[in-house]
Amino acid sequence: MPRLSEVIAALENLWPAERAESWDAVGTVVGDPDQEVSRVLFAVDPVQEIVDEAVKLGADLLVTHHPLYLRGTTTVAASTFKGRVVHTLIKNDIALHVAHTNADRADPGVSDALAGALDLRVVRPLVPDPSDPEGRRGLGRVCELDHPLTVREFAARAAERLPATAQGIRVAGDPEALVRTVAVSGGSGDSLFDDVRAAGVDAFLTADLRHHPASEARAHSPLALLDAAHWATEWPWCELAAAQLDEISDRHEWDLRVHVSKTVTDPWTAHAASTATTSATGAPN
Repeated sequence: MPRLSEVIAALENLWPAERAESWDAVGTVVGDPDQEVSRVLFAVDPVQEIVDEAVKLGADLLVTHHPLYLRGTTTVAASTFKGRVVHTLIKNDIALHVAHTNADRADPGVSDALAGALDLRVVRPLVPDPSDPEGRRGLGRVCELDHPLTVREFAARAAERLPATAQGIRVAGDPEALVRTVAVSGGSGDSLFDDVRAAGVDAFLTADLRHHPASEARAHSPLALLDAAHWATEWPWCELAAAQLDEISDRHEWDLRVHVSKTVTDPWTAHAASTATTSATGAPN
């Protein structure tokens, strides 16, 4: 069995920490470099439910996309929910490693996995990484459909192919407009509207779209917007990352057992469709 330091070195080769955004917190959070690793679990969120799953599975390493501590902290006391995560990991000899924006920028990365889940052909990065001479790394992806779909049909495809969440897929734009090209970005993507418009695509699928940026984007152009749950747009990366580690394990004859958590950690748990009609006096501000 490999040591944790060997597995981490392989993961760092896939997602170098120096390619993360300056504000990000990636890398190994908990773990003894000399401990042996035989079982690995991939998940989006390092929350207690996922850590408990890792304990039950007998995992030695948990790899998550989201950081545990994105900002500094002064305590890991078990009286705090993040501190309890740390205590559970250490008590059960489970290491935690995070690949966040360095996995977003990777080739292949989070948005490649999202495009793959939607059966899209990746053409190029939406925001190329200037340090990549081959032009393959970067944030988001510009993609093509195998055949045109209406916005309604493409939203239905996304709802069917992405993991089910309470939110589902929200749509802004003409449902009958044709979609041939799409920009995708796993996670929060409304900071990328300028790049999406410059790409000249018919639709943009991402998560966490806010009212004002979405409204302004619609005013700029007929671009269709598809807003999925944040967790759902990033979960496909877990399967991609697990397959990458499986390949590395086979190459090195590590015989790792690699798993992907199917636990839904999207914070939204229910959805009620609107049924009320707007009164003559208008809705409240």
